[in-house]
Amino acid sequence: MSDPVGALGVQADLAAFAANGCHGLSVVAGILVADSAKVENLHEVDSDWMADQARVLLEDMPVAAFKVGAVANVLQLAAIAEIVSDYPDAPLILDPFLTALPDSGLADEEMLSAIRSILAPQTTVLMLSQSELGRMAETWREAANDGSLLEDVAELTNAGCQYVLVTGTRDETGTCSNTLFDADGVVAKVEWQHLPGPFVGAGNTYSAAFTALMAHGMDAPQALFAAQDYTNGALEHAQRFGMGKFIPNKFYRA
Repeated sequence: MSDPVGALGVQADLAAFAANGCHGLSVVAGILVADSAKVENLHEVDSDWMADQARVLLEDMPVAAFKVGAVANVLQLAAIAEIVSDYPDAPLILDPFLTALPDSGLADEEMLSAIRSILAPQTTVLMLSQSELGRMAETWREAANDGSLLEDVAELTNAGCQYVLVTGTRDETGTCSNTLFDADGVVAKVEWQHLPGPFVGAGNTYSAAFTALMAHGMDAPQALFAAQDYTNGALEHAQRFGMGKFIPNKFYRA
């Protein structure tokens, strides 16, 4: 997504990539109408145009990692899955739910099912909150079966997803955690203290940093901790440019 504020989507990704030593290439799936308080609207980019953006870039230069954020429709998702299937050696980090959108993309069951069946099997790291995981799990659970977090993660890893990263879990003391799972269970967990905010683009900052670090050759457990360290700093140095939320400072280390 293209965000005029620069807090989300492509603009935010490019800034975080640069801050972590990567040159980012961008393919736009939609254009947001937004300010620093909220997203007003989303204009979808034609899926063929979106795919053309990617194909032309990928024929020109090598890519060390892919990050896929929120997409506008299933046709776009199918096009992305076809493209990344040609580059199995490049890690794919999937952060599909944009919390700034009115329904975060979670209301579309067809999209949720497509993420699970089409793109998750190719994904190196799928990032989602516990509530987003639960909502996705409703597409495969039987009626009246709530399931558990481990069962829901197992459904995704059994489908081919290498890692599932459950983000933003908070305990009664206010400590937050991101937990990385693979097919055998918990691989690593990072904790931090919740910052008051309110922020826009915190998750986007984290997933972009995670992608850049994997592009540099880190494995997922290493990237888990390094991306959290970077994101904490970006949030601690966040700035409020308008009347809405604080925007993470991607270049606070500069």
